[in-house]
Amino acid sequence: MAKSRNWIANLDWITILIYVLMIFLGWINIYAAVYTEDQPGLIDFSLRHGKQLIWIMAAILIAFIILLIETKFYYYFAYVFYSIFIIILFVVIFIARDINGANAWLEIGSFRIQPGEFAKFATALAMARLMSTYNFDISDRKDLLKVMVIMFLPVVLIIMQNDLGSALVYFSLLIVLYRYGFPGWILLLGIFFVGLFVASFKISTLTLTFFVIFLASVLSAINFRRVTEVSIALGVFTLVLILSWVMIKLVDIKIELYYLVALSFVFSSIIYGYWIYSKKLGFVLLMLGFVFMSLIFLFSVEYIFNNIMGEHQQNRILVLLGEKDDPKGIEYNVNQSKIAIGSGGLTGKGFLQGTQTKYKFVPEQSTDFIFCTVGEEWGFLGTTSVILLFIALFWRLLVMAERQKTPFSMLYGYGVTGIIFFHFAINIGMTIDLAPVVGIPLPFFSYGGSSLWSFTILLFIFIKLDSSRQNIL
Repeated sequence: MAKSRNWIANLDWITILIYVLMIFLGWINIYAAVYTEDQPGLIDFSLRHGKQLIWIMAAILIAFIILLIETKFYYYFAYVFYSIFIIILFVVIFIARDINGANAWLEIGSFRIQPGEFAKFATALAMARLMSTYNFDISDRKDLLKVMVIMFLPVVLIIMQNDLGSALVYFSLLIVLYRYGFPGWILLLGIFFVGLFVASFKISTLTLTFFVIFLASVLSAINFRRVTEVSIALGVFTLVLILSWVMIKLVDIKIELYYLVALSFVFSSIIYGYWIYSKKLGFVLLMLGFVFMSLIFLFSVEYIFNNIMGEHQQNRILVLLGEKDDPKGIEYNVNQSKIAIGSGGLTGKGFLQGTQTKYKFVPEQSTDFIFCTVGEEWGFLGTTSVILLFIALFWRLLVMAERQKTPFSMLYGYGVTGIIFFHFAINIGMTIDLAPVVGIPLPFFSYGGSSLWSFTILLFIFIKLDSSRQNIL
């Protein structure tokens, strides 16, 4: 009995209070988003706010059950949870029907559930379990490969469901690797690839390929002070490129110049490989790997954009990057959202008084664009309060993560923080035109059972782990 009272006393009640306040404010704003004078009832289970109330009651029950379960259960069954959801994600690809361009929902009668939402907590648990084993070493390539497979396998399966928004969320788990001691240069590499992605829509692939090769050469010459070796490498590449170009001209083969450059780089790397091996020049292999990754990335961006993304997703990215202007089409949602938020002014138009909300100018206003309802009816003070509430949640999560006595709980805590922060940043960013519209809900605010339940499970497993932080798993 004393042990039971101990973990209850150790619950982080500040975090629980923030959670309760968030789901209450979310429900109030969902009610405002769907409110009509014909159906003004606060409790109406035929409307979204009524259904959300059911989801909230179920979420509170789920949270209570999670807190009752022994802490070690989440450690020992982490791989089981992960395996179950990987299987479900794979099955969903083949049995789910198309809903808004994605095959990501399981339907059980009239009830729909999105497995990709729940797989987040399972992936965070599995990563924490693997990385907390006594012999795990992130500098070991085999261990790093294992954790990368755990993190990116759900990404691949969800992309196959044409649900790019949910897939992107898993990249937030990189924060777990950095907290564990992942090298900082990887972060710079990630920023470089983000820039390369944006540039690929504005600059030709061929130009970017030459830029990457030039950048790798400059870095090698400056960082490693090997001007001679770099010059030889560039000379071999140039010679192979010229010979390849002459050959295709003689045999009259039609091939895009980009692919010719890429193939020439591959062939010159093979030719240069023996010399690299004999001289034991590891830095050259590093730079070759950097160029190879960049070429594969550029090809992947083009392939995914043209063959996997739906037309609406392509248009959203092009509009965001300024490559397309479509104010009555794909830009309509974002423009109306900005109008709604801007019209709220300092204090807002008042509860249930939002004209953009009342007349349904903003599509998906109770789900992905719930933040614009807050902006219109509660104004700058309301949106600032919501943002500060999230900042308070992140602060508590980081405090909780750092005070853990076991690596498993600490790493899982950072996974929770990363996932919720990614949703928060992208959702609010897309409502004010700072991020592409990718269909990511605002945690604890947006309408939907899958979203609310998955975030509740994600958060309360960590609250439970934190309550037993003095125990050794």
